[in-house]
Amino acid sequence: MAFTVQDIQDLRARTGVGMMDCKKALVETNGDIEKAIEYLREKGIATAAKKSGRIASQGIVDSYIHMGGKIGVLLEVNCETDFVARGDMFKEFVHNVALQIAAAKPLYIRKEDVPQSVLEKEKEILRAQALNEPKPKPMPIIEKMVEGRIQKFYQDNCLLEQIYVKDNTRTIKDLLNETISAIGEKIDIRRFVRYEMGEGLEKREENLADEIEAQIKKMQN
Repeated sequence: MAFTVQDIQDLRARTGVGMMDCKKALVETNGDIEKAIEYLREKGIATAAKKSGRIASQGIVDSYIHMGGKIGVLLEVNCETDFVARGDMFKEFVHNVALQIAAAKPLYIRKEDVPQSVLEKEKEILRAQALNEPKPKPMPIIEKMVEGRIQKFYQDNCLLEQIYVKDNTRTIKDLLNETISAIGEKIDIRRFVRYEMGEGLEKREENLADEIEAQIKKMQN
């Protein structure tokens, strides 16, 4: 079943979910709006959207120290009530996000946090790369290529867009929405800081992300 822009707008009006998530839901359900609503609820996206306007002033600050003290993360995540903040599910979510930051080294929390100057510089580099390819392409095609590669930039550098290190079928945004749906409160990843031993100093090359991943696998076995 095909769907139109009006269908996307109707779905957004009924769920409060963003346009891109509505479009994805309609693609996944072959244009069936009722099934799309069900899809968004199952993914926790509709629940998260409904709670986005609430105030989240409680929460916790958690830390993750990689074995041997090579990497440290401090993370603040907010929720609506102290009761939820003290709960095991919320604490586990926060700790898993801290672990993600240690392993995947995001620079920002969400796409909207990327400064426009950084985006423009990245696009400039990507255009130059495309223009220097052996077979030059027309500018309209190059611009589409740049937009596609910018999405990869978001996936690499924005926490919510990153693939979850414990489950490569989900992003951190998926994990957040699922946790919001299960807990029933707004959750906001507010800020983090990541320290890496010797960062900025000349040192032996190490793949710390692989090291953390190996540690996660040991924990799961």
